[in-house]
Amino acid sequence: MSRALIIGGGPAGLMAADRLAAAGHAVLVVDAKPSLARKFLMAGKSGLNLTKEEPFERFLSAYDEAAEWLRPMLEAFGPDEVRAWAEGLGQEMFTGSSGRVFPTVMKASPLLRAWLARLEGFGVEVRTRWRWVGWDRPSGAFRFDTPEGAQDLTADVVVLACGGASWARLGSDGAWADMVPDTVPFQPANMGFEVAWSDHMRAHFGQPLKNIVLQAGEKAVRAECVLSERGIEGGGIYAVSRALREGAPLTLDLVPDLSVDQLRDRLNAVSKKQSAKNRLRKGARLDDAKLALVMEVARPLSADLAPLLKNLPVPLGPPRPMDEAISTAGGLSLAALDAGLMLRDAPGVFAAGEMLDWEAPTGGYLLTACLATGRWAGDAAVKDLTK
Repeated sequence: MSRALIIGGGPAGLMAADRLAAAGHAVLVVDAKPSLARKFLMAGKSGLNLTKEEPFERFLSAYDEAAEWLRPMLEAFGPDEVRAWAEGLGQEMFTGSSGRVFPTVMKASPLLRAWLARLEGFGVEVRTRWRWVGWDRPSGAFRFDTPEGAQDLTADVVVLACGGASWARLGSDGAWADMVPDTVPFQPANMGFEVAWSDHMRAHFGQPLKNIVLQAGEKAVRAECVLSERGIEGGGIYAVSRALREGAPLTLDLVPDLSVDQLRDRLNAVSKKQSAKNRLRKGARLDDAKLALVMEVARPLSADLAPLLKNLPVPLGPPRPMDEAISTAGGLSLAALDAGLMLRDAPGVFAAGEMLDWEAPTGGYLLTACLATGRWAGDAAVKDLTK
C-alpha cells in the first residue's frame, strides 16, 4: 500500500484524497487550521452554491482563457457530476431560478460531515494544525510546523491543494508561493471596488441595485449589486471584476427592459415642470437607490436623461484588499503543470484547486473547478502509483 500526502483540506484536497483512498491507497491529509474546509463552510453560510445548471459550453466560457485548459477536467466532473456526487453523499439538491444549484438545507456542514465520514471509512488520516513551511527538493521531504514541533514527511505521491491568497484567517494565505517556483503574482478576484461617496449616499448604504446590466469592457452581465459604505460590491460587480481590475470603466444600464427611445418617451410624458428627481422616479420608475446613484455621479444632469440612464458611468477607486476578495487570480502557473496536474520539475507532486492560476466568477463556477481539478489530480496520482 502506497502513502499519499495531501497538503490542504479544502474541497480540492479532499476530492484528491477521496480518489486516492477509493483506489486503495493510504492517505494522509494535513491542514494548517484546527479543522478542515473552513472556507468551504464559510461559503455555505449564505447558501452553498455548488455548481450552475446551464449548457456546458456556456458554463465553460465563465473561465475565460483557462476554459480550454480546464475542459477535460470539467467534462469528467462538471455540473451534472457535482450534483450527483452531492446527492450520493445524502444531500437533496435544488436548482434556483438563476440556474444555481444548492443543497436543500443550503448549508455546507451536512455535506462536509457526510464527506468526512466517507473518507474516514476509507481510512484517510487527518492531521490539523500542521502548517507546511519547507520543501527539500533533493530528498523529497516536506517540512511542517506542528503542535509537536517540526516534522518532515515524505510520500510516494503528494497533492498540493493549499488554496489561493484571500481569507487568510480561514487558511488561504498564499504563503506556499515562496516554496513553489513558477508562481504568478496574486491579485484579488470576485471583489468589491472602492467609491468615494459623498454624505448624500449614506442613507442608501446596504441597498441593492436590482435588475440592472453592468458593463465593463466587453463583459456585460444582468445582475444586481450593493451600495456600501466602502463602495460597490455584490454578485454583479464580482462577475465583471476582472475587467474592472484590468482598467475597464464601469457603466450601468439602470433600465435594461426599455430602449433609449422607449425610455425617452416615458420621461417626456412627465411634465417638464416636475423636478428632475420626480421625472426620473415617475418616468423611469427608479427606486431610491438608483435615483440616489444618478444624482451622485451624473450631476449636473443633461437635458436628455434617457441615454444617461442606459449608460451611467460609475467612477471607481481601487479594488478592495485581496484578503477581502472571495477568490484570487494568480498562483501556480499552468505552464508548470503537465496534463495530469503534476509539476513538471517535481515528479510525483501534483497540484489542484485555487492555488492554480485560473479564476472564475461566483455562481458555482469556483467550487466546481476546485472539485474537478482535485479529482483530476487525485486520479493522475493513482495512475502514477500504479505505473
